[in-house]
Amino acid sequence: MPDNLKLAVIIGSTREGRFGPVPAEWIAEEARRYGGFDVDVVDLLDCELPAHITGDSDDHPNVRSLSARLHAADAFVVVTPEYNHSYPAGLKAAIDHYQAEWHTKPVGFVSYGGMVGGQRAVEHLRQIFPEVHALTVRDTIGLVNYWTLLGPDGRFAEPEALAGAAKGMLGQLTWWGRALRTARLETAYAV
Repeated sequence: MPDNLKLAVIIGSTREGRFGPVPAEWIAEEARRYGGFDVDVVDLLDCELPAHITGDSDDHPNVRSLSARLHAADAFVVVTPEYNHSYPAGLKAAIDHYQAEWHTKPVGFVSYGGMVGGQRAVEHLRQIFPEVHALTVRDTIGLVNYWTLLGPDGRFAEPEALAGAAKGMLGQLTWWGRALRTARLETAYAV
């Protein structure tokens, strides 16, 4: 059995001027520092999925490419903003199109927004992921008024202040990721 878990960090926003790459790169680096993860940062903007993903889209090279990356993952961190008390449409389309790719894998969240740090988006996602047979971990990271956390370079001014929250979530992803990977290798999942 491979030692490291494959962790896909998914940037859920595709809007122009989005903040998502900043927390995605930060949590990817925290996962590398934590150890035990091979990290793949999946930017839905770069994936260039077709505007209308349907069953007929499965042969599209971008749809196949993202499918392979999601299949390879043992665990996920979804980085999402909160738009109008929920999450972005592009993220919903990506979740809905893929099925087996999500099955029996843990999902953690890094959210960002105003006074609740994107947690309303996370609560909606917690209702969606069980429908694709994925498990969401308890601990999340919510970046409240995220723009106040940035230094002049556009990066987190005090990343060490967020490190404890990252460690907790990554610990849960490690436990569930290993347990579910072992189960997938031993027994076929009944859908």
